[in-house]
Amino acid sequence: MTASPIATTASGRVRGFWRDHGTPAASAAFLGIPFARAPIGALRYAAPVPPEPWTDVRDATEYGATALRATGTDTLIPEPAIAGDNTLNVNVFTPSLDASLPVLVWIHGGGYTEGSPASPWYDGSTFNRDGVVTVSISYRLGFDGFGFIEGAPHNRGVLDWIAALEWVQKNIAVFGGDPSRVTIGGQSAGGGAVLALLGMRSAQHLFRGAISISGALADVPLDHARERSSRLAALAGVTADVEGFRSVDEAALHGLQSEAASAKHGLAALADQLASGPSWGPMIDGDLISEATVDALRAGVGGDKPLLLGAADDEFTMVAERERSKLRLIPAALLMRLFLGNRDARRAYLEANAPQRAKGTAAMIGRYISDHVFRALVPRVAEARNRADAPTWAYRFSWVSPAKGWACHCLDVPFWFDGLDRERVEALAGAHPPQSLADEMHAAAVRFITDRDPGWPAWRSRPGTTRVFDGAGPHVTDTAYDSVLALL
Repeated sequence: MTASPIATTASGRVRGFWRDHGTPAASAAFLGIPFARAPIGALRYAAPVPPEPWTDVRDATEYGATALRATGTDTLIPEPAIAGDNTLNVNVFTPSLDASLPVLVWIHGGGYTEGSPASPWYDGSTFNRDGVVTVSISYRLGFDGFGFIEGAPHNRGVLDWIAALEWVQKNIAVFGGDPSRVTIGGQSAGGGAVLALLGMRSAQHLFRGAISISGALADVPLDHARERSSRLAALAGVTADVEGFRSVDEAALHGLQSEAASAKHGLAALADQLASGPSWGPMIDGDLISEATVDALRAGVGGDKPLLLGAADDEFTMVAERERSKLRLIPAALLMRLFLGNRDARRAYLEANAPQRAKGTAAMIGRYISDHVFRALVPRVAEARNRADAPTWAYRFSWVSPAKGWACHCLDVPFWFDGLDRERVEALAGAHPPQSLADEMHAAAVRFITDRDPGWPAWRSRPGTTRVFDGAGPHVTDTAYDSVLALL
């Protein structure tokens, strides 16, 4: 019988378990290792505090507790909600404890209010197979992680990211990882987290490269964060300070989050959110995050680190498609006035997206939402970093799911992880997603993590240079994001 793998961390020993031991695909998993104490009681709304040491061997064979979420239910990705207090934990997947391999640290998405690291999609076994140690991390969500609270540190969720990365620097060597070769990666809000960390001067020592998949930035202005927290306090009937919020049950506060974020409903609420950004997320606090992320990147912060970023063609179009019957009688040009007030920009955008407009108003509005939140950020960030001569590679994911009818949000994650056989992938990608495309994308990620280059020309070689992943084989173009230029 194969002995369970044991690693000695700075806080104590942990016991994991082997998968496929004795085969080329062998890897060990260590789950639910605390990188900070439970954020409860006096530590609720506090900065993360290092865990208390333990003397016995700690079992690390099951995922740890996950942060309380806005709804607590799965979305497109299976991300289980696990009850418990010790929500600040990491999961480590490694092919060998006796090595010095590059490391991928994965930050989950979920709009800064949802998601968890305990997803089978984030299992690092395929990266382990290709010589990369993988770590998935947790962080506080919604108001707990990002709400403005008088008397409490700002950006607690960001402080959690940093504490987890500091844990990796201190401990990853005992799991076979090289702390000097850490790449941070994430999707959606996790991709936004990657960009935020890349633009933070105080985080530069924690990683050497970054992968932002469908990144969604928050950059919440301080006054907006303060206003939303005041509304939440009023709804809860407490003072808008740490004592007031601690007097209310966490679940009760979560139930009031969406109402506190916006008093509007329907399309008006959507337009308002697009204009102001995520309700809860990293705020520009003047300290930890001193300026807007793109401005920081333009100034050269993180310019010594390679960045791989991109987005899918129709991230949120399927959401608008649910309202197709309501929208089909409203001309796209008329409805777009609600979202894009500048007349010249609106005309240019509609003209550049004529093929999408021909699919109907829902398709057009869905494409605009996708572009506004995700796709326009790709050239914005790439051009900002280009001014600082920073190494940047762009991709575009264009493979259309036969199950959803779009190259939609989250669809590309199992391709990057080479996990097309994992739980619930078929529901999103159909019965026979192309393994050849997963081979291409996963190999690009491994090359980037290992060699700091995904294998195609960088953006700065010719502005706009982008690798298109559409299932039709290698394809590089400099026009992949031309349809969003009117939004820049």
